[in-house]
Amino acid sequence: MEDGTSESLGHCGDTGDDYDVLQWDTREDCEVRQILDRVADKWSLLVIALLDRRSLRFTELRRMIDGVSQRMLTRTLRHLERDGLVSRTVHPTVPPRVDYELTSLGTTLHSTIRELVTWTETHQNEIAAARTAYDARVLAEKRAAEAEAAERAEIARTALASTR
Repeated sequence: MEDGTSESLGHCGDTGDDYDVLQWDTREDCEVRQILDRVADKWSLLVIALLDRRSLRFTELRRMIDGVSQRMLTRTLRHLERDGLVSRTVHPTVPPRVDYELTSLGTTLHSTIRELVTWTETHQNEIAAARTAYDARVLAEKRAAEAEAAERAEIARTALASTR
């Protein structure tokens, strides 16, 4: 085994006192990366937020999440259930009734998501201002590049015309 290679394929860093985001491995088999990919996608975040303090039926979740397809919501719920964040309860009725709720692990994640939403709400005006400034800067750079290209083209046309 190469020097510095972990014995465990799923091991890809530590978030202890010497936390360094560059320790996160970019390999497909990295557990940290896989978990972050799962819990940080938009549908998972919405499902976790909606299941806070109450269980919901699939149809209720679908109605509450604008733009999610039935297939995507089904996949999201299955992944969250597999990861131990959501529990699924099937009631023996006709038609069957299925409820989803956060597990205790999912509840701990919800508090983290709530902090992220609070941060976003606090800084949304700063982010909007930064986006506006960025868009204006990119537009100005594009216009300057177009003007420079037009000027060079005119110089080339003039030079070509004078050689004829």
